[in-house]
Amino acid sequence: MKLAARLGNLGTENAFDVLNEVNRLKATGRDIISFAIGEPDFDTADNIKQAGITAIQNNFTHYSPSAGILPLKEAIASHVSTTRQLQVKPEQVVITPGGKPIIYYVLHALVDPGDEVIYPNPGFPIYESVIRFTGGLPVAAPILEEKNFSLDTNELENRITPKTKLIILNSPHNPTGGMLTAQDIENIATLARKHDLWVLSDEIYSQIAYEGTFVSIASQPGMQERTIILDGFSKSYAMTGWRLGYGVMAEELAVHIARLITNCESCTNTFVQYGGLAALTGPQDFVSNMVSEFKARRDLIAAGLNSIPGFSCQTPTGAFYVFPNVTEACERLGLPDSKALQQHLLYNADVAVLPRSAFGGRNIGETQEYLRFSYATSCENIAAGLDRIKKAMRLS
Repeated sequence: MKLAARLGNLGTENAFDVLNEVNRLKATGRDIISFAIGEPDFDTADNIKQAGITAIQNNFTHYSPSAGILPLKEAIASHVSTTRQLQVKPEQVVITPGGKPIIYYVLHALVDPGDEVIYPNPGFPIYESVIRFTGGLPVAAPILEEKNFSLDTNELENRITPKTKLIILNSPHNPTGGMLTAQDIENIATLARKHDLWVLSDEIYSQIAYEGTFVSIASQPGMQERTIILDGFSKSYAMTGWRLGYGVMAEELAVHIARLITNCESCTNTFVQYGGLAALTGPQDFVSNMVSEFKARRDLIAAGLNSIPGFSCQTPTGAFYVFPNVTEACERLGLPDSKALQQHLLYNADVAVLPRSAFGGRNIGETQEYLRFSYATSCENIAAGLDRIKKAMRLS
């Protein structure tokens, strides 16, 4: 079979590979506790589900405009205006089936072959994958444990060249749970204005912040017109399977993103959009209660991991991930890296996590090893999983 050469540049999301491995082991009767997938374990709120059902009953089962239905675009514009202290019009909103299409379409709309795109590393693997697929050149910006899993903005500037077209940000951050500070955001905005760069700001975890204040770079002076905000409903409203996300951008760019949607999927599922409308305009106690539960789980898992010899875990400020340093744990077990430790825990402790390598290659000079734990699971599972890890470390 002769395939297009461009497919060689397309990566994947290794979390789903681990999920397949977990499901295969479960099918053999193994009892696996999984911290691998970044998906809230909460069910979608009843008012949202009912809105989707009602929309189907009311025959909202036809095409919508490619950029989305007007009521949802208006609700998103209002929500983003309030939460980011901006003035957003519905014409600046493009609704997509999940958040990933915004990454895909924005990079295809802005990046020519040979253009450089700076992205966080470790980070969501789809960034690098799509940069390469467009013919762009990925330039990794290290996310540093010593900076509370934030960027060194001085090092960031060193990576900017005349070929740089765009910077990708993600705060709160996957996989570390770190969050950019207001000063970080101000410094990056200064660089973007100075070098005339676009910024794709992945803010999908913006409502899941525990300490400090979430700050969007779009709120900085002169940044709204050069920033694309990526957000959606999967994380904050436990709607992963609904596939509903959106981008907020300059109106002139939104027209082209909508045209890409027309060429690909025509539009986002219409009745799903009415579920999103109910999410934004209905009661928000579901979100606040879920975040409170995540915070309790965060405290439990961070403390528990720090009690295991060889594990060193910072307490994250957002999202629902911890990213413990396991360099010493690997040394204790005689394992070469976190991938080997991930396999050890899966097969000897029945605990599924993700290795550092699932989130990009090593940065130059990087020697530390990490694992990502998603604590989007019950406190009971967290306690049981930690106990299994402790036993696996003692018996090894």
